[in-house]
Amino acid sequence: MQTLKVDLADRGYPVYIGEGLLQQPELIRSHIKGQQVLLVTNTAVAPLYLDRVKASLTDLHYSEVILPDGEQYKTLDVLSQIYDRLLADRHNRTTTLIALGGGVVGDMTGFAAASYQRGVDFIQLPTTLLSQVDSSVGGKTGVNHPLGKNMIGAFHQPNCVIADTTTLDTLPDRELSAGLAEVVKYGLIGDREFYQWLVSSMAGLVGRDKGLLAEAIYRSCENKARVVAADERESGIRAILNLGHTFGHAIETAQGYGAWLHGDAVAAGMYMAADLSRRMGWLSLDEVLALEQLLLQAGLPVRPPLMTVEQFLELMAVDKKVLDGQLRLVLLKSIGEAIVSRDVPEELLRACIESAVAV
Repeated sequence: MQTLKVDLADRGYPVYIGEGLLQQPELIRSHIKGQQVLLVTNTAVAPLYLDRVKASLTDLHYSEVILPDGEQYKTLDVLSQIYDRLLADRHNRTTTLIALGGGVVGDMTGFAAASYQRGVDFIQLPTTLLSQVDSSVGGKTGVNHPLGKNMIGAFHQPNCVIADTTTLDTLPDRELSAGLAEVVKYGLIGDREFYQWLVSSMAGLVGRDKGLLAEAIYRSCENKARVVAADERESGIRAILNLGHTFGHAIETAQGYGAWLHGDAVAAGMYMAADLSRRMGWLSLDEVLALEQLLLQAGLPVRPPLMTVEQFLELMAVDKKVLDGQLRLVLLKSIGEAIVSRDVPEELLRACIESAVAV
């Protein structure tokens, strides 16, 4: 087991990464302060891992909620199922919510924990690569709205993150690829050495080499923890974690949540951000083409679905990164150096989108 710390003073917490961690009751129990627990999972994960986690909670006042599986269910209506169970079973302020699943389960459980009785404890047990390297770390929680992704939410840090890498054995190939998009992101935004390691290791990662996957998860979490510690609530540098996300969220919203996996949309968005960075004079064509090959090798798309330029721009305009009516885009000054730019000429942005949707 490897352990790293998200350093946020009294809100800091450990991230545990290793095989078989869900079968270590003492690890989960050491981060539960009260006697009440609500375990939230979904219909895909429950048959695989619910009993394993329940075995760690046998002497506690235990409840469970099994949500439908899919991004399309990341809504306020479905979120109410968590509140209904908390209230029906009379959970108090010492309760601990446990999120067992991917990013949707983690985001919704975290938001419920942030808002129930104005804030209770929760634990992240991420079971997908994307959630292990990204969404479970950093305290972003929330749900989607038909007009925009993750527009309703809160910052609420977990007590701990326990990433059991054996859960990746049951992960479909498409979802493994989706997680690799976020892994590649960390190399692009701030760790050129890691990016070069990914170039040489991608075949093994796609082939599910356990050692390589463990290293990729640790390096990704290490990069994210460093950024979150420097800017917990995204008032500055943390925005670079959104590389490709403004384009990607527009894709997800246009297609309907769940039609494109989040990682697929981010991959296409990162390629578009790299192309726009080239148009700004920062990346070379060879660097953009090399990124394209890396994403394709990971099994990821590099082009968005058919959309008009106006539709793209309209959806991007309601993204959370718009500030005072001004679109902020995360771009690359170089491989391993991301910036947040408010000064992208509209003609370059339009040319980038036109090129992407024309293929």
